[in-house]
Amino acid sequence: MELRVVGCHGGETPQHRTSAFVVDERLAVDAGSLTSGLDLKLQFRLGAVLISHAHLDHIRDLATIADNRCQAECEPLIVAASRGTIATLKKHFFNNLLWPDFSEIPNKAHPTIRFQELRSEKPTRIGDYEVESVPVDHTIESAGFIIRGSDATIAYSGDTGPTDRLWERLRGEPDLKALLMEVSFPNREQRLATVSGHHTPRTLAMDLKKYGKPKDLPTLLYHIKPVFQSEVEQECAKLKGVNLTVLGLGDQFVL
Repeated sequence: MELRVVGCHGGETPQHRTSAFVVDERLAVDAGSLTSGLDLKLQFRLGAVLISHAHLDHIRDLATIADNRCQAECEPLIVAASRGTIATLKKHFFNNLLWPDFSEIPNKAHPTIRFQELRSEKPTRIGDYEVESVPVDHTIESAGFIIRGSDATIAYSGDTGPTDRLWERLRGEPDLKALLMEVSFPNREQRLATVSGHHTPRTLAMDLKKYGKPKDLPTLLYHIKPVFQSEVEQECAKLKGVNLTVLGLGDQFVL
């Protein structure tokens, strides 16, 4: 299984892009920077995108990738998410006001995007992968994902603060190669992290202990706020008994 980091930050500058990852060049995980970080050839290779929740930094480039793929007459892009997230996308995003409804363009029989519901903790086939959506704790309905391929399994936390069910599910995964895990704010901003449903290094360390043996789990950190990048990295570097890597744009892994 190959993982490409397209965007991995909790904000945007010319040096930072919001959340978007690609597995084996076919399956995207969140869409914060799919078009700002991928050329047209790579955009057109995608078959599906998993959406963890409906906040703009995770869905924004659904608009532009739909537009690009429509012009190129690509196969429909599967947009897989919870029922609530799909409802939000239909009402507030692809609503023919903020953006055209590409689930009916060029026409209903041959749309540019197709929505697919992910039921909580019900493994679902998406292309070559089995995807399990697991609820996490954020300010709106949000999910993490367990993505099982033929040769590896990876997990993605989505946006979350301290949570429980995700760790319960991950402890039972026999072939888990890596976890993409959010951390957003430094410890001194704990109040802001708590009210916005995010982690600090302190709460991250506490949550990782729920896995049982966090040192055995390669944990790839994303969603750090650009303003706090250096501070969060320094605090994470001081954590003991964990296996952490801070992601950067363009990173690629073979898992």
